[in-house]
Amino acid sequence: MPSEMPAKIRAETVGSFLRPAALLQARTQFGAGRIGAPALRAVEDAAIRDVVRLQEELGFRLVTDGEFRRENWWIDFVSAIRGVEIVEGSQAAAFDKNYTPKHVRTVAPLVVGEPILTADYRFLAGITQQAAKVTLPSPTRMHFHGGRRTVSETAYPDIERFFSDVAKIYQAEIANLEAAGCSHIQIDDPLLTYFLSDRLRAEIVAEGDDPDRRLLIYLELLNRCIEKRKPTTTVSIHLCRGNARSQWMIEGGYEGIAEQCFSVLKVDRYLLEFDDPRSGSFEPLRFMPRDRSVVLGLITTKRPQLEDRNAVLRRIEEATRFVDLDRLAISPQCGFASVVEGNEITAADQRAKLELVTSVARQVWGTT
Repeated sequence: MPSEMPAKIRAETVGSFLRPAALLQARTQFGAGRIGAPALRAVEDAAIRDVVRLQEELGFRLVTDGEFRRENWWIDFVSAIRGVEIVEGSQAAAFDKNYTPKHVRTVAPLVVGEPILTADYRFLAGITQQAAKVTLPSPTRMHFHGGRRTVSETAYPDIERFFSDVAKIYQAEIANLEAAGCSHIQIDDPLLTYFLSDRLRAEIVAEGDDPDRRLLIYLELLNRCIEKRKPTTTVSIHLCRGNARSQWMIEGGYEGIAEQCFSVLKVDRYLLEFDDPRSGSFEPLRFMPRDRSVVLGLITTKRPQLEDRNAVLRRIEEATRFVDLDRLAISPQCGFASVVEGNEITAADQRAKLELVTSVARQVWGTT
């Protein structure tokens, strides 16, 4: 694990924040052609300054830009890769009748021109004295929904070449971020938990693939994506079960994937959701290697009710049965706005939950 401060970060956010009304309005105006990209970016800049100020006021030492330049957690990044098409998803992948995630098709060899997130990182790092974190969508997003059928056999007759090109894109993106000074990178991957679902595993079988084999391929792909990072760069992974508009895709604990994921993935830090019984118990943490740190997502972003402090403290104590306290931290269970519309809570709810995260961290570890 990198020797720098991440293991000592005790209060963390997953990345996305509720978009303020001015930003939502500007995005609507931009989509309608009433304002141009420079005007939208100016509104984004102002909103990012505000959300960074909020994080600093509350005591977070690792801040994000709230993902305020994004439509959702993954689509902007993937859309910047030439050779892909974003298409409407199927109802089988729907969260509810109001939100169906879009899917990715690879129609030509994958190419990236300019770095995708480096400019965003530079802006963030330039307006804060705290460490700046960048979130990346997992490469599994480019393959899971449809598997081999989503990748053009003309562009990639050998599927291994596709995975190799994906890994190179992520390696280059991470290298560009590092060159700009970034040393905190988080990969968001709700899709690994899909392997807990009998329904979604059955879909993989129907596509002619073996779920356990595909899971291993994904874990190895993730390792390839990060294998060239600097020793001083901390790579975290966030594993949740879906979060769009306070909905979720999967229920159940990490038990079915924990042993394989925790033993194979060569990340430094795990951000895991444990906000309610839907997420299962802490027992899968028994498989966590002793050189990894774990951020317990104990504060839900899906509901406005504020958690009871004493209950949160008891849950941290319970988690220490499996992971030593000095390797633990606390966070919300996911972002507050995985999609631009955000979860069904208010800005006041968001602030109260963030205040609880930092105050609990101070009480338990003496620092955030």
